[in-house]
Amino acid sequence: MDYKEYIKIVEDWPKEGIQFKDITPLMENGKAFKTAVDEIVTFAHKKDIDLVVGPEARGFIIGCPVSYALEVGFAPVRKEGKLPREVVKVDYGLEYGKNVLTIHKDAIKPGQRVLITDDLLATGGTIEATIQLVEALGGIVVGCAFLVELSYLNGSDKLEGYDVLTLTSF
Repeated sequence: MDYKEYIKIVEDWPKEGIQFKDITPLMENGKAFKTAVDEIVTFAHKKDIDLVVGPEARGFIIGCPVSYALEVGFAPVRKEGKLPREVVKVDYGLEYGKNVLTIHKDAIKPGQRVLITDDLLATGGTIEATIQLVEALGGIVVGCAFLVELSYLNGSDKLEGYDVLTLTSF
């Protein structure tokens, strides 16, 4: 499937100079969204996944149906101040700014095999920070899966040594 047909480019959002890749048209098309999730599930089946982890918010949109299909749990990675229990945290950079990501300190058991999912791989900062959180808790990142990669931002360079699936790239 050509997923680019379902991704709308929004100029100058969230700020001037950014070409935002809007996945909501893909999500609105049940067949396209199901096909995308199924491709990630197929990738994950080969990895013997114990847990899916996704950064907010679009990582939830991708990760939750994947974890459901795999019949494994899902652990959210959220911005600072959004999780109610004890967390570990890491600073990270975005394509257009900086932030802090957190995960519950008890979300991952040492040795659990983790798939990280998100909608988009841009500079790699969010996923690099998510990997740091998973590994700080003793999890083993066995794969990362994305709907879209912005290859011109070289985010995949930060994921060397990890098995990565992207369904389409710009």
